[in-house]
Amino acid sequence: MNKQISLEEAVAKVQDGMTIMFAGFLGVGSAVQIIDAIVEKGVKDLTIIANDTAYDNVAHGKLVANHQVKKAIVSHTGTNKETAAQKNAGTLEVKYVPQGTLAERIRAYGAGLGGVLTPTGLGTVIQEGKQIINVDGKDYILEKPLKADIAFLRANIVDEDGNMVFLGTTQNFNPLMAMAADYVVVEAEKLVKSGEIAPEQIHASGIFVDGIYLEK
Repeated sequence: MNKQISLEEAVAKVQDGMTIMFAGFLGVGSAVQIIDAIVEKGVKDLTIIANDTAYDNVAHGKLVANHQVKKAIVSHTGTNKETAAQKNAGTLEVKYVPQGTLAERIRAYGAGLGGVLTPTGLGTVIQEGKQIINVDGKDYILEKPLKADIAFLRANIVDEDGNMVFLGTTQNFNPLMAMAADYVVVEAEKLVKSGEIAPEQIHASGIFVDGIYLEK
C-alpha cells in the first residue's frame, strides 16, 4: 500500500475545531513543514495536545502566535510568550499536565486503557475536579486517556509501510502519539523501501500510519 502523500494532502483533513496532537519537544521531533502548511491554511479554534507550545516562531508555537489555537493541553508553556499573553487575555485555555502524566494519558488511549492512576499532583490544583481512587491505603488521581482527531509526527527514516526510526531525542512523544489519533501522518526526512529497516531498529510501527509526507 502506497502511503506517500503530498503536503496538501497531509493537511487536507485539518478543519476548524479539531483536536490535534503534535509530537516534539520545543520543536525537536516536530513535523515543521506540515505545521507551516496548517498555519498557512488558517484553520482556527484548534485544541492541541503536545509536550509544550514550543516558541512563538517554531513548530506548533506558530499556531498559538497566529491565534489558531483555543485550547492547549501541555506540560509547560514558558518558552512561548504568546501563550502567556493569550492565556492572561482569556483567549486561550491552557490545561497543564505533568509531563510524565501527559505521556501516560496518551499511551493509555493507544493501549485501550480507561486511564492511569498517579500520585503526581495530589494536594495541588492538578487534582481539582478529578476522581481520587484509594488503592491499598494510598490515594491516586485518576487521569483519563487523551486522544486526537489527527496526530502529526516526524521521523528521520520511514519505510513505505510507515515504520519509523527516530534519531536521538527526536523520538520523544512520537511513538505514543502514533497510537492515539484517528488519523496519523508522519513527516519523514528519508523514505526507504519496505524491508530496508531491520525489525529491531523500528521505533514505531507503520500499522498506525495513514500518510507519509517526504520533506522537501
